[in-house]
Amino acid sequence: QLQLVESGGELVQSGGSLRLSCAASKFNVASYNIGWFRQAPGKEREGVSCISIDGGYTNYADSVKGRFTISRDNAKNTVYLQMNSLKPEDTAVYYCAAYFSVLFKQCAVSENHYSYWGQGTQVTVSS
Repeated sequence: QLQLVESGGELVQSGGSLRLSCAASKFNVASYNIGWFRQAPGKEREGVSCISIDGGYTNYADSVKGRFTISRDNAKNTVYLQMNSLKPEDTAVYYCAAYFSVLFKQCAVSENHYSYWGQGTQVTVSS
């Protein structure tokens, strides 16, 4: 069973930074597009960012553009989400997810593409 494990979530003050990691096991992440999603209390889960298998294409929700950066290190089988200038509205459980792809330079932020999901990591931004 393919596994994704998120880490790096914690309590941080507004304006601070965090780097989330998504470590894959039992499969080679190099063949999978990876997305980050988040779900705040009482809200629907939303797409935050995605990265293509080659790392050559990334996409971001408008709410995080210019503040968040997604990257991948296929040699470490890990994808990262660098989050800067954090705001209280970024408070949520963050999930990474994966779907198999053979196409370079494309990925989807809509969750219905994704087959595999991690358990999530809590990010709390205090004002």
